[in-house]
Amino acid sequence: MQAVVLAAGEGTRLRPLTEDKPKGMVEVDGKPILTHCFEQLVDLGADELLVVVGYKKEVIISHYDDEFQGVPITYAHQREQKGLAHALLTVEEHIDGDFMLMLGDNIFEANLQDVLNRQREDRADAAFLVEEVPWDEASRYGVCDTNKYGEIVDVVEKPEDPPSNLVMTGFYTFTPAILHACHLVQPSNRGEYEISDAVDLLIKSGRTIDAIRMDGWRMDVGYPEDRDRAEELLGDVEGGADETDGAAAADGAE
Repeated sequence: MQAVVLAAGEGTRLRPLTEDKPKGMVEVDGKPILTHCFEQLVDLGADELLVVVGYKKEVIISHYDDEFQGVPITYAHQREQKGLAHALLTVEEHIDGDFMLMLGDNIFEANLQDVLNRQREDRADAAFLVEEVPWDEASRYGVCDTNKYGEIVDVVEKPEDPPSNLVMTGFYTFTPAILHACHLVQPSNRGEYEISDAVDLLIKSGRTIDAIRMDGWRMDVGYPEDRDRAEELLGDVEGGADETDGAAAADGAE
């Protein structure tokens, strides 16, 4: 399955870390955020990485060239930042079937495989990894409302009055139907072509979109302090692994 990574953003809120690089190239735990994304997508079985680039795109292209761990990379240039639906359409010509979509400023330690399995097993038109957040934070995100079957029945981008506290996390699987919906999207009040509006069109047309609740954590690296927190979380994961390895070694010595 192909994997689309959206990495065109400038990352103004990450300044000064992004003065000479796009936000996907900001290092977390010793390697760029995009490397974390690519590693996870390759582990999930991605056979091609379709990377949407924009701000300082040459930094990304020169760093990764045309492959990552043997998986080919195809680049598409989003010349203007007009929203996620617009970004997805820049790579449309390269998509040839169901695909994964990851936002290139997120780091996950979560059940991404469950999302992929749902797409493959149930033949849903889309599956999203979703997360419960405090109610007073929900309005910062794309908010989902679900029915009793765990299907998403409504998506609202940054609502003033959220219908739930269940939010999209930045990892999705789609069929190509989402591309047709993106073509139909009109600019939002923010002047952007929102992926949530495209999803809403899918729902209204009777398509099935499943919500997979996150088991683990993710960090949207939007501010310098988010980078610091992500490093702490990754350090906890690595520390836990070291402790496990040490216990195993001790058992073996006995």
